[in-house]
Amino acid sequence: MRQDDFDRGLVQRRAVLGHDWVERSTANATAFTAQWQDFITRTAWHAVWGREGLDTETRRLLAMTSTLALGRLEEFEMHVHAALAAGMSEVALQDMLQMVALYAGVPAANTGFRITAAALKAAGRPSPPAPLTPTVRERSFHTFSQPQTHVVLQGPESGPPVVLCHALGLDLSMWSQVAGRLAALGHPVLRYDLQGHGGSELAGSPSIDDLVEDAARVVQEWNRGPVVFVGLSLGGMVAQGLAIQHPRLVRALVLSNTVASYPQQAREGFLARAGQVRAGGMAAIIDAAMQRYLSAQFQSLAPAATLQLRELLLRCPPAGYAACCEALASVDWTEGLPSIRVPTWVVSGASDLAAPPALQQALAQGIGPLARHTVLASAHLPTLEAPEAFSAGLEAFLAECVTTGTVEGAG
Repeated sequence: MRQDDFDRGLVQRRAVLGHDWVERSTANATAFTAQWQDFITRTAWHAVWGREGLDTETRRLLAMTSTLALGRLEEFEMHVHAALAAGMSEVALQDMLQMVALYAGVPAANTGFRITAAALKAAGRPSPPAPLTPTVRERSFHTFSQPQTHVVLQGPESGPPVVLCHALGLDLSMWSQVAGRLAALGHPVLRYDLQGHGGSELAGSPSIDDLVEDAARVVQEWNRGPVVFVGLSLGGMVAQGLAIQHPRLVRALVLSNTVASYPQQAREGFLARAGQVRAGGMAAIIDAAMQRYLSAQFQSLAPAATLQLRELLLRCPPAGYAACCEALASVDWTEGLPSIRVPTWVVSGASDLAAPPALQQALAQGIGPLARHTVLASAHLPTLEAPEAFSAGLEAFLAECVTTGTVEGAG
């Protein structure tokens, strides 16, 4: 049967609001409301929502912004639930609500945050605790030294200090949950953005040695060393270099999903990826990056977390990503591993294609008896796929090595 504008509007309406909501609205129409339902379906949902000038997510955000600003809270809530069902990220919702605060007032935004938080909980996506108490509140700064580095501090003024260094293409936000837990346990925690990532500036074409010097500079300016330095992926390579070149700054190491060096094929792959990003931006490599970072099973079971990671990667400045790819292509800490004389926890993901467990076992063996190797059920980001196992292992390692200076069962 040939569709008319009402049929086309229904298709759009179902796509945005969900089948059940639309069926209730149309099936419950009466002689008094039927003409109205027909009118809004043809005009609002076909003639306006069906236009090509804006994508659907932008239209969702505009609808939520408008309804909240006008105090149409029932309709705002309806659109929030529909947006969450469609996989909209918390970051997009937060940004929308902050724009409402800017242009429609803080009271409207407060109401919006309350309604959206309840919708997130109902959707099975409750926001984890992030109290603003002095010991765990995030304090954001930039270094005075160059290149300016964005750092975030949490935790008490005293205690065993911990530094967290992120993976390629991400930023310090990947450590949010880990940092909050460590701060609550009494650790001063510093996490920072690598050059050309997040809020840190890019200075030319940094080598891995330059990234190591950035780490040393950050620790020295913090004036809390020696530290427990925790690095994942590229961050783990920075951690190795720091322990080799600045051993007095390091008290213990966590080397997660990282290697001491890459085979030639992988080196060539990094250089090729740098060229792709410089030519086509982060979108040119996003699908391949997601396959490396997360297992297919996790992506299927956790679409909201998967979307947030994808959006974080897409926000990475292409120049910073490409420069760090080129730095990775030349990394080789193999000969320096025996000089690492601090307790070290090497963490692998069982399905990690970027840093396979066999290469990480070789990394632990290269360091020697002070290194312990653990394999977790994850791909390249155990902080996302196996957060409880990663945090529990990290906390146990810290408690052990900070108090004794050794690691039981190392090797």
